[in-house]
Amino acid sequence: MLLTSFPAGPLQANCYVVARGPGAGCAVVDPGMDSIEGVRQVVAEHDLAVAAVLVTHGHFDHMWCAQDVASQFDAPVWIHPEDRHLLSDPMAAISGESASMLRAQLGMHELPDFVEPADVRDASDGVVIEVDGLQISVDHVPGHTPGTVFYRVDYPGPEEISQVMFSGDFLFAGSIGRTDLTGGSHEAMLTSLRERILPLPDDVAVLPGHGGQTTIGRERATNPFLAELTA
Repeated sequence: MLLTSFPAGPLQANCYVVARGPGAGCAVVDPGMDSIEGVRQVVAEHDLAVAAVLVTHGHFDHMWCAQDVASQFDAPVWIHPEDRHLLSDPMAAISGESASMLRAQLGMHELPDFVEPADVRDASDGVVIEVDGLQISVDHVPGHTPGTVFYRVDYPGPEEISQVMFSGDFLFAGSIGRTDLTGGSHEAMLTSLRERILPLPDDVAVLPGHGGQTTIGRERATNPFLAELTA
């Protein structure tokens, strides 16, 4: 498997590219702010063909360049129906004050106009997305946003890892996603963690939307939010 990532934009959101190997079709996960050039470089370096854009949730730092990547490579964008409206209006997920702070941080008087990509598909719970030999499963985990999902794919490498999970802002090393933004729900977050994370095997690698990678086993043992659920 070919799997690479880079942090992009002022919030350093991780953008991932995954394929079965060089010269194959690939999925781009969470192409956030300033990620388009990084995607181009990875695709050119490994002779990849972008076959899908996977969005874990509709916050701007994870989908800012989804339209650009989809348009340039003629690829569909997958997002859960509950967050689909954020593709064309990502500021609906943050307060007016936060939007003003964002404009100031980026040095913009106005934010760019967002347009829904031409081909948007439902990353609904249980869907399996086929990407040139890879089968990427979708798990709906509301809490951070109503339409937050994580994506899982079997890992065929020699390491002791059974699957790779792209967790977005749902699960981090030592923490979980915030629930105080528009559409967030701490109760839903705890339910999602209990029902979707705790049953997973320890050898699932977790690749979050920010920061370094971890495993389910490590989080089960050290993440205080998961400890509350198992106490």
